[in-house]
This record gives sequence, C-alpha cells and structure tokens, in this order.
Amino acid sequence: MAWKYIVGIDLGGTKCAVILWRMGPFAAEIAERRAFPTETEKGVDHTLNRLRDIIDELLAAYVLSPEDIKRIGISCGGPLDSKRGVIQSPPNLIGWDDIPITRILGDMYKVEARLQNDANACALAEWKYGAAQGCENVIFLTFGTGMGAGLILDGKLYSGTNDMAGEVGHMRLEEYGPVGFGKAGSFEGFCSGGGIADLARSVARQRLQVGRPPSWCPNVEALAGVNVKMLAEAAYKNDPAALEVFKISSRQLGRGLSILIDILNPEIIVMGSIFARCGDLFLDGMKSVIEAEALNKNRAVCRIVPAQLGEALGDYATLAVAEM
Repeated sequence: MAWKYIVGIDLGGTKCAVILWRMGPFAAEIAERRAFPTETEKGVDHTLNRLRDIIDELLAAYVLSPEDIKRIGISCGGPLDSKRGVIQSPPNLIGWDDIPITRILGDMYKVEARLQNDANACALAEWKYGAAQGCENVIFLTFGTGMGAGLILDGKLYSGTNDMAGEVGHMRLEEYGPVGFGKAGSFEGFCSGGGIADLARSVARQRLQVGRPPSWCPNVEALAGVNVKMLAEAAYKNDPAALEVFKISSRQLGRGLSILIDILNPEIIVMGSIFARCGDLFLDGMKSVIEAEALNKNRAVCRIVPAQLGEALGDYATLAVAEM
C-alpha cells in the first residue's frame, strides 16, 4: 500500500516538537518525533527555519516528497485565529504577532495546514483517541502551567465567536487568592502549576514565620524553588503543609468544576497534566464540593477522569488537528 503521512507540530514557548505520523489502514503511528528548544529570544524566523529544517530532514530520512504529506496539524497556545491560521501574540511566544503559520507552512510544502489552540487540540485528541471516545459532550481541562478548556459540544468542537471559548481559568472563584490570568483568586490561580506553587509559598511563609518550616521549604531562600512536583512528593509522605495546599486547591477545583457541570452539562470532564499525574491528591476535596454545589441531575451523568493519552497527549493533539 502507499503510505500517507501527517506532519504534526506542537509549538510551545519553551520547546517545539515535530512529529511525523504514518497513517495506516486502521490506526496512525509515530514514525519519528524530534524536539528542539523554541528560543523565542532569537525571533520568529529562527523557529520557523528550525521547523522547516527538521521537516526537510524527516522527509529525506524516509525518502518522502511533499506529495506524500496528507496534511500539517499545528497545536499552539492562544490567542490565535484558527480559521485564518494566524498566531496572535501568545504570552509564551514573544514576537509571534499575527504570524500566518498555516499559510507559511502550506506554501512551503504545497499542502493544507491547520491550526488550533492547544486546549482545543488536546480536547480533540482525548475525544478521538483517548478517555472521551464515544462521548458527545466533553470538557478537557489543561490543568498544567495554566488552566484552559477545550469543549466538544453536541459532537463538535466549540471554539466560540473568535476562538476564545474555554478560557475558564479567568473565572474568579474568590476575591483574594493566587494570581492566574492576571486575576487574583481565579480558577487558574488556584488550579495550575504556577498557582499551586504560589499557594504553597504562601503556606510556607506562614509556617516559617512561626518557626514551623515545611520539609519542602526549610528556609526563606527555598521559597523560589517550590513547585508542584516537590509538593506532591511531600503530600504522598503525609506532609501536613503539602496536604493543606492540595486541600485548598482541590476544593477550588471542585468549585470551578461545579460551575462547568451546571452550565455545560457534560458527559465527561478529562483533565491533563497535574491531575493526570497526581489526581488522587485532589479527589476528596473536589468531590465533596461538587456534591454540595452541582445540580444532582447534572452531576449524576458526568464522569471526571484523568487524560488517557498521558505524556503523548501533545503529539496526538497535532494529529487530531490535522484530521479534524
């Protein structure tokens, strides 16, 4: 048989990945994956040239021509215009101001290129290949560096009027609290990597002031290095300060999820990154709040699960964009 290939691009502020997908009769498989640091300080052209060089190298390595490429799928943090294929100044991609990425790559390889923000792309991936297969109404929550949502409603991706649907991290849950999305007390502030680390530093400062430093932050100098990974490791050892942080975050997670459950009435909520790695630390607090806050009928039909695709989610997201 004549193989067809898809080129996937996972474009991030810290690193990028190019994935060459081989399309089989029943499933797709990764022929090769290559990653490189984005180095945004070197400018847009530097990254575009690296993408072109890697794609060219992969085509040469597999003795392929551009005609063998079925499509290019690009997953990138927003804001962006998916219909026009334009990246519009994401905060993690300094200098990427109105970059027509699909036209650039499409013209380069004479093939159609498609673009989606990373939350939508991951929602499509979990819906097509992961935990949400067979569902009609799906919420995917990134729950990583930030907190964003991808929405599948009535069996279709819902991106809103100008690709800004799903910015759930901006919801304010409390008047005061960790800052996320530039807003104190937001969903992202309480439930994201940066927000949980800020919350942990606040708890650590309180304990340092009374002479009871946490095991994961023995002094003021250690505050800057606090992160979710070390906090989770401490929580699994029953460290009381770490457990306190996860208790606060889990209850706010439950509050945010209750709002989404009642407004969108999903069948399933899939959460990636932090929840996929240590979701059991959030379950008790999250469930208790959902039981108290969400409507019974809505809660009864909604499952909440970790992302199934794990560390390969970003790769599958590029395939899902190309195949949508």
